[in-house]
Amino acid sequence: MSWAAASGTAAVADQVPAAPGHGSPAPRPDPSAPEHGSPAPSAPEYGSVASERGAGAPEQVSAVPDRSTVRLALVVGGLVLAVLLGFGLGRLDGGGPSVAAGPDSALTGHSHAPGTGAHEHGVDQAAAAQAGGLSVSAAGYTLAPVAAAFTAGRPGELRFQVRDARRRPVTRFAVVHDKPMHLIVVRRDLTGYQHLHPTMAADGTWSVPLTLPQPGVWRAYADFTALADDGRQTAVTLGADLTAPGGYQPRLLPAAATSATVDGFTVSYQGTPQAGVTVPLTFRVGDPAGGRPALERYLGAYGHLVALREGDLGYLHVHPEPQPVDGAVTFWVTAPDPGRYRLYLDFQVAGVVRTAEFTLTVP
Repeated sequence: MSWAAASGTAAVADQVPAAPGHGSPAPRPDPSAPEHGSPAPSAPEYGSVASERGAGAPEQVSAVPDRSTVRLALVVGGLVLAVLLGFGLGRLDGGGPSVAAGPDSALTGHSHAPGTGAHEHGVDQAAAAQAGGLSVSAAGYTLAPVAAAFTAGRPGELRFQVRDARRRPVTRFAVVHDKPMHLIVVRRDLTGYQHLHPTMAADGTWSVPLTLPQPGVWRAYADFTALADDGRQTAVTLGADLTAPGGYQPRLLPAAATSATVDGFTVSYQGTPQAGVTVPLTFRVGDPAGGRPALERYLGAYGHLVALREGDLGYLHVHPEPQPVDGAVTFWVTAPDPGRYRLYLDFQVAGVVRTAEFTLTVP
């Protein structure tokens, strides 16, 4: 994601100021300039008039070009040679524009089908390898809780705003995975996972009912794509801590495993994550009878995957394939560092959404 998970569809396409020639009238040609495709005025040929000595003076004819003509020819020739050399070096260097070095990726040449998500596999892989949600501010946006007091086990409400660099509440968001805002809540021992969808008031205040079932420190992640005044889209994940007072007994993270059971459904995955490399993880769901249930779209995709890093709870961006293949759903994961991660797979069968959880060790 950003959507961890699934590839949702941004309701508002990227809008950037048009460069000259993109949607704006092209500058009118100089009437005195030759038309495109017509021969340019020829330069004096050898043996033609080179200069005039004065009024009424006879024309002087020379078979040798003057110095200015020779100098111009040398300059033009040098420019042509430089262009040819640059083209040749570019071909040797890979045949394309240079890009900033990033982690290796199994996504080379791979992208989603058109319209399947705001986060394509063509994103900067260096950025994809950076965990998000580690602070309340990033990319010029800040998560500002308005009401965040909770009593363990009692229903409460979380209210917050997203503010821009000028401290103004942001009110324009792209719809990604069928929602303009995705809120992930989990306790700092990576238990109690919740995936919620707040609603926004006209003043930019988001609110959502929230119950923190156990005492402790919880982490809330706001995952969204903001629309700036100039139409630019910025995908951001911001994080803030929530507290439910009381005796906190953190639970040990379960051992790493490639299968999990939830409500009788067995979920397993295949794939070997590597630090700094984008690799596929393919998930399959089996029903209690041992068959393959028909996965249904949930929030515009056949599954959503959230990955959180043990320790600092860094939030990873996960990119999915738009369609299952032989009943399996594939997600592309970039783990930034070795360590343990907790995976949360949301999937829907027969109208019911369930979450399978896994512990993943990246060597």
